[in-house]
Amino acid sequence: MSYHERMTTGHSLTTLVQDLIRIPSLSGQEAAIVTFIMRQMESLGYDRVHTDELGSVTGSILGNREGASILLDCHIDTVAVENSEAWTVDPFGAEIHDGRIYGRGAGDMKGAAAAMIEAGAHFKRKSGGNFAGSLHVACTVCEECFEGYAAKLIAERIAPDVVIIGEASELNLKRGQRGRAEISLATYGKSCHSSSPHAGVNAIEAMLTLLPEILRLPHPTHPILGAGILVATDIKSSPYPGRSVIPDRCTVTFDRRLLVDESRQSVLAPIQRVLDDHCSIDASLRYSEGTITCYTGRTIEAARFFDAWLLDDEHPVVKEGLAALRSVSIAAELSHYRFCTNGSCYAGLLGIPTIGFGPGDEEMAHTVDEYVRIEEVEAAFTGYLALIETLLSNP
Repeated sequence: MSYHERMTTGHSLTTLVQDLIRIPSLSGQEAAIVTFIMRQMESLGYDRVHTDELGSVTGSILGNREGASILLDCHIDTVAVENSEAWTVDPFGAEIHDGRIYGRGAGDMKGAAAAMIEAGAHFKRKSGGNFAGSLHVACTVCEECFEGYAAKLIAERIAPDVVIIGEASELNLKRGQRGRAEISLATYGKSCHSSSPHAGVNAIEAMLTLLPEILRLPHPTHPILGAGILVATDIKSSPYPGRSVIPDRCTVTFDRRLLVDESRQSVLAPIQRVLDDHCSIDASLRYSEGTITCYTGRTIEAARFFDAWLLDDEHPVVKEGLAALRSVSIAAELSHYRFCTNGSCYAGLLGIPTIGFGPGDEEMAHTVDEYVRIEEVEAAFTGYLALIETLLSNP
């Protein structure tokens, strides 16, 4: 790439990141940013731009002969700005200070989205469409609520051979992650006036019998991904407030981090054994379910269970991906994500070889004064180009 091309690309990348940040895109409210991205992809010469029933947008670049299908994945929804008064900059101003672009979604993950969109367009200009296979850049919705749900529609339509996730990786190569499950445990009792507790059954007391044993359960471990921890994240009783009333229901929610090869049945089994040991307690155990209405009007309703995934260090996609990044002077190291991503679908559920590479720090996601470094966005653009060229030539 010439000096002029580098300067032009750097300017357009920075501008695109800013444009994306300035369009608020909460989960379920991505219509405006999808419209913007569609127009951007069309103006950049993508061969096809497709929006599916959930509202995710995918731009495709098609080669002139059969070959591998490569998918670059980024989500374009963000979490809300709950405490704007704590920010020192406008959360949607996309201000630049000391080489950093600030704003909600900057690191999670509009910097990566901009780099992917521009990399796809640059690859088309550079190749002239003379390549085998196809390249797709998917900008998915509702990832912050349901990791991988929208991604499944894209994967089913495109059938990619390899997926590259753009979640923040500090420009390292990620080849896995723990999954996530949200588990709900409820105990049931019988309400009565609190002046005569013997006339009822206290659901809180029942929960206090079960909870210590559940929290003492040993955590499964994995040599790379770490511990499959189980953490209580909230507890509620009903009726609430319990003014002089013995509660007839108590519910605890657990966050369980998942390891590879764990199933919905195996994860609940140890907790169920505790319940079986206390069969006199009326209790129920299930995965929590969530619902969100997409901006298209389609409703997502699903259990909160998102699979773990991990590629072996010797997997061809890992080895070729690492070599590609290092060939353009990106000193990437092998690592894995600490949080959940769309890889739960692509790799964990569907078994598609998946790697992660993106600008920004993992710790920056969802934080006050979120930012992404301009130099990292530019490096990510270079890295995506190297990955595309390598993986399309080595299906």
